[in-house]
Amino acid sequence: MRLFKAAILAGTFAILAAGSAFSADVKIGFIVKQPEEPWFQDEWKFADQAAKKKGFTVVKIGAEDGEKVQSAIDNLGAQGAQGFIICTPDVKLGPGIVAKAEANQLKLMTVDDRLVSADGKPLEDVPHMGISATKIGETVGQAIVDEIKKRGWDMKNVGAVRVSYDQLPTAVDRVEGAISVLKSAGFPAENIYDAPQAKTDTEAALNAATTVLNKHADVKYWVAFGLNDEAVLGAVRASESVGIPAANVIGVGIGGAESAINEFKKPAATGFFGTVIISPKRHGYETALNMYDWIANGKEPAKLTLTAGSLALRGDYDKVRKDLGIE
Repeated sequence: MRLFKAAILAGTFAILAAGSAFSADVKIGFIVKQPEEPWFQDEWKFADQAAKKKGFTVVKIGAEDGEKVQSAIDNLGAQGAQGFIICTPDVKLGPGIVAKAEANQLKLMTVDDRLVSADGKPLEDVPHMGISATKIGETVGQAIVDEIKKRGWDMKNVGAVRVSYDQLPTAVDRVEGAISVLKSAGFPAENIYDAPQAKTDTEAALNAATTVLNKHADVKYWVAFGLNDEAVLGAVRASESVGIPAANVIGVGIGGAESAINEFKKPAATGFFGTVIISPKRHGYETALNMYDWIANGKEPAKLTLTAGSLALRGDYDKVRKDLGIE
């Protein structure tokens, strides 16, 4: 009987050891377009947490253009990875990314930005975790409308800076979501001014917004919205540079990046009124776990998962972050 029990225990340990060894052999790439951005660093951090929990390896790669994306995928193939998650620098690279993944026998998931075909249609066969861009934009718009009313501003006397990056579909969806709510609330369409940015960072947004503000120097009150926190922070910095008081600006960003939190921590309130926090935990942790399950257990992720955001203000951002599992 003792021998029988010992054999069972030995078999159990062998199975557990084999499972652990297999986990250690799983290698997953996580490619992002702007590795210096806090959002992507947070995604990587949470992917590492998933890897620690399950015992697999995450290979973190920054790829700022199409050539680097192709090289990164080949690199993962050479390392013996079984799959990768990517936020591409250009969604139109979709067909090439799919082909390169297949050539290297790598499973493919996308995060944040969805790949499109040559005719601009989403590649629906590639599992994707993204953001419900229109709804998040609507949350931004509603926050702006509510604050305009709270401050007693007449919308006819308010200008809106639409910091735009129309090359990216999700950017268009976000700003158009905000605009739809503004217009529904009676905000004049002719008071919405486009500020196209060359890149999706604060400096590019500052340059774009400065041009708009200088062109409409007679406008006393301003609101600002865009793709992310950096876009709105750029508009806020632009308002400061041309001498518009913080009390005359309502900027609402998207992302809840460290740059936004640092803005809330300043001793005096700035024109950066709020941010719609999107949890990088789901986008990093959950996608990494989904890819692991696909590789280890053959469980393919859902073709489309959309996450939502929560409005955070200077006075409650800590609570919102905790509610979202960020802290």
